[in-house]
Amino acid sequence: MTVDAAPAGSTPTLRGVRVLLGVTGGIAAYKAALVARLLVRAGAEVDTVLTRGAREFIGAPTFEGITGRPARTEVWEDVAGSTHVQVGRDADVVVVYPTTAHTLAKVANGFADDLLTNSLLVARCPVVMAPAMHTEMWEHPATQRNVATLRERGHVIVGPAEGELMGGDVGPGRVVEPEVILAELERLLAHRDDLVGRTVVVTAGGTREALDPVRFLGNRSTGKMGFAIAAEAARRGARVHLVAGPTHLLTPTGVQRHDVVSALDMHAEVMALAESADVVVKAAAVADFRPASAATRKIKKAEGVPTIELQRNPDILAELGTRERGERPVLVGFAAETHDAEEHGREKLERKRVDLLVVNDVSAPDAGFGVDTNRVLILHADGRTVEVPLSTKAEVAGRLWDEVLPALS
Repeated sequence: MTVDAAPAGSTPTLRGVRVLLGVTGGIAAYKAALVARLLVRAGAEVDTVLTRGAREFIGAPTFEGITGRPARTEVWEDVAGSTHVQVGRDADVVVVYPTTAHTLAKVANGFADDLLTNSLLVARCPVVMAPAMHTEMWEHPATQRNVATLRERGHVIVGPAEGELMGGDVGPGRVVEPEVILAELERLLAHRDDLVGRTVVVTAGGTREALDPVRFLGNRSTGKMGFAIAAEAARRGARVHLVAGPTHLLTPTGVQRHDVVSALDMHAEVMALAESADVVVKAAAVADFRPASAATRKIKKAEGVPTIELQRNPDILAELGTRERGERPVLVGFAAETHDAEEHGREKLERKRVDLLVVNDVSAPDAGFGVDTNRVLILHADGRTVEVPLSTKAEVAGRLWDEVLPALS
């Protein structure tokens, strides 16, 4: 049995990383052998799990020859040697390559009917999936809903690419090349330990300020950016408290969630958690004002147009910023602007005495509220400005933590 060694002069970028490589039953399964080869050359320890469908396309001996480790398919294999969930528990990262529409559906809905899906349910590490299927299957609403669920859960979906598919079809649905997956893993794991020992508080979503038992004042924030920031901090080893306004988003792996409704609720939760925090990231869109008094029963149209008196909510970020630097957590604020974004952001950074301020123009359709992408300016208290071009919110979260780290040290 031969195991590929890293070529002379190469850098083992994944040395010591335990990778669970899941291979599912698509024509692109043969490329998974190339993924395994690249992972081994990068220094990773690779455990392979093949679905029964995958074994119709490629055999276990191929992966055993490349990785030098057993490749498994069934839950009841080697029961005496290890529990069927051990391979998922031991992984530092899971890669499912290729990922069929059937597997996407099973994982999104929590099915555990084979060794791979059992392993994914117990894994508490990053999960990377590379979809591969016919174009109609990829574009089907059910598949897109499953992908959205997995992304909200923190899974990384890479691709699919556009190109030639099985049977001569051409279109989106082609699995990304093995080199793309390796690059994504290197990016994902590059900073996996740099927040170990740190406690982070992240706020996300909007708040709801009651008008009566039925109605409220709110805003368009869905919490996607804050949830991405919390997920990235947990991936890097931090202890993460996520204070979330009302949202349908799923709690990221490794994050402790605190659900709140109003600005006053969020203020109380954050101020308590901030006492033991190293960093507070205020990504939530907190209402500036609330009704001075909420009606105890539903306001009826027959009673005429009501007059609503508003009063100011506490400014959580500004209150934390009144403390001297060194005696408070590193403070990161967000500013959602519709015009003159950098000018307004710099003024807010100075007025609230924060360490970093993230400014985004929410008037753009591909950035801001309710979408999976963002483009931001990260303003530092020392005057530096870092521009992050249009990226996924997960990528923006990674760039943000890269900028926060020097402030921690």
